[in-house]
Amino acid sequence: MRGNIIIIGAGFGGLSLAIRLQAAGFNVSIFEKNALVGGHAYPLEKDGYKFDMGPSLITAPDIINDIFQSANEQLSDYLELIKLDPFYRIYFHDKSFIDYTDNTESMKQQMRRFNPGDAANYDKFINASQKIHDVVITGGLGATPFMDWGTMVKFIPDALRLNALLSSYSFAKRYFKDFRHRFTFSFHPLFIGGNPFRAPSVYQMIPYLEKEGGVWFSKGGMYSLVKAFEKLFLKMGGEIKTNNPVSEIVIKNKKAVGVKANGQFYPADAVVSNADFIHTYRDLIDPEYRQKWSNKKLDKLDYSMSAFLLYMGVRKKYPALKHHTLILSERYKPLITDIFDKKILPDDFSMYLHVPSITDPGMAPDGCESMYVLIPVTNLQGKVDWEKTGPQFKDKVLAFLEKDFGMSDLRNNLQVCEMFTPLDFEKKQNAYYGSAWGVEPKLTQTAIFTPHNRSSDIDGLYLVGASTHPGAGLPGVMLTAKTTEGVIKKDFEK
Repeated sequence: MRGNIIIIGAGFGGLSLAIRLQAAGFNVSIFEKNALVGGHAYPLEKDGYKFDMGPSLITAPDIINDIFQSANEQLSDYLELIKLDPFYRIYFHDKSFIDYTDNTESMKQQMRRFNPGDAANYDKFINASQKIHDVVITGGLGATPFMDWGTMVKFIPDALRLNALLSSYSFAKRYFKDFRHRFTFSFHPLFIGGNPFRAPSVYQMIPYLEKEGGVWFSKGGMYSLVKAFEKLFLKMGGEIKTNNPVSEIVIKNKKAVGVKANGQFYPADAVVSNADFIHTYRDLIDPEYRQKWSNKKLDKLDYSMSAFLLYMGVRKKYPALKHHTLILSERYKPLITDIFDKKILPDDFSMYLHVPSITDPGMAPDGCESMYVLIPVTNLQGKVDWEKTGPQFKDKVLAFLEKDFGMSDLRNNLQVCEMFTPLDFEKKQNAYYGSAWGVEPKLTQTAIFTPHNRSSDIDGLYLVGASTHPGAGLPGVMLTAKTTEGVIKKDFEK
């Protein structure tokens, strides 16, 4: 056995890294605050309706299979993945829509209705997206730790050549003129808590990633992937301690030597945090050990937006909805500015609906739909009183879906309607400012500027998950596990 490692948090990052390290010969224990594993990917089941409370789609299944293969197992033995077509239906404010798919001719045909020149540029955009993908994924940059300037300097020529330092929106704007196409090919940073108008266009690899690898759903819901990871990890001899919130990372001689949980000390040769980054440093580590990440430095970090969610069990089906549906406000950049910079709750909103029962009827009772609505909102650095505003906003969202979007008799057919606000992210997930995505993925907080996979302050302390390299989103978080695994294995070989 190469050493005892404790991982704080059983989200996708923690579980992925635990499997990799256990397979590499370490003895791994996971400490989880909640009763079940999953982190943001927590399950909710009520009155026969099943909901995934967090991540709702799978891209880059090869990255997931790589985790299983690290333990000499196959993803297909644990999960049934269903490819979606279309990936998303995107409704614009004028009621027009695009069914976003990997079918080139279908995309061009739809785009020609709005701008023939944009349709002609589709292939050029995808080729540009592929070039970024080839550097980040195929070339291994996504799994390369950015912990020194040498790595960063080597990346800069590629970044400049690929226009990867532009904002995602600026990148899309180079190819498309119609507002629909500019949104369709720039919104992906929102899926990882980013602002498309300042998230670097390195994230523009995602359109190619989706086109090449598809967008998938796991039968039984996304929690089936969590359960598959849990099953594999326990089968390998790993240990999971649920209902065990870590209260302190214990430091001796500037080295992490274990954790305290439920009043008990647990020793370790290394500690990895999959918890929220600011929570990890501010709440779990004594300030005297935090030379780089002092409270003052933590206060300067820009954190991602939050989200308002409704989990709805509905005794009715709505043909206008697909498995993934986006319904957009007329405002794009001004709405994003309200959320990220002004930190207010504007009168309008855009939303994402996840209706997994369209693909997997077992997610809801017969003839019914399980759906969740996610609306990007400002994080808790804004002055929104969610205790008071939450119920009012819920009514506003339901009224919009029923009257403006045309989901007739929605409220009369609601059997379940559970609300989740930024306050819930803060309370249930220890997420600072109620942000589900941690550190905002913008240029000055990317690569070497993001919290490193190995702590800059403390020996034997590592990070995994959304706030470290390469970043948020399911593929990104799983790549942070591969990156951090490589750093730990190298350190233990010294």
